[in-house]
Amino acid sequence: MLNRISQRIHQYSNGWLVIISLIIFLLFIIFVLPAESKKAQSNTNATASPDTSFFYSTKELYQMAEDYGADGRKAYIRARFSFDLIWPIVYTFFLLIGISWLSQRTLSSASPFQIINLTPLFAIVLDFLENISTSIIMARYPQHTLLIDFLAPVFSALKWVFVTISFLLLLGLCVLYLRKKFFIGQR
Repeated sequence: MLNRISQRIHQYSNGWLVIISLIIFLLFIIFVLPAESKKAQSNTNATASPDTSFFYSTKELYQMAEDYGADGRKAYIRARFSFDLIWPIVYTFFLLIGISWLSQRTLSSASPFQIINLTPLFAIVLDFLENISTSIIMARYPQHTLLIDFLAPVFSALKWVFVTISFLLLLGLCVLYLRKKFFIGQR
């Protein structure tokens, strides 16, 4: 099943889609992310956020919820189910298309490593799980939700692991593509 999904993404990954996904990604980074960051800062009056932290403890998560206050927690939840539904889709679309397009040009079509294009899917699933779990904690604060208390930091850390791996794959494949295109052909 994963191979079929991978092949389908490869099938749709073309140069125009790479350019479109890059433009959307860059527009989000330049215009949307700074505005959302500023809005989050003013709504929560806090510097820490589960979304931008690689790892945090349950105690730190509840301290963030405390620091946000009632209005900040509501704003946090609203952002998770508006902006933070769209942003993971944007970065995943960019990474899926970019990795797929580059892997088709750097790896053999028969290579079992072609499936690496699915790595960003793990990041988006974990991002959504992080959003759901931290929102539940914010909504139920000050009550504790034991299993979710444990899982939220795990989802956050794993999300960042898969986001980082995805960008490293994109960068590595880009280097391989440029090397193949410009240096190997000149020998």
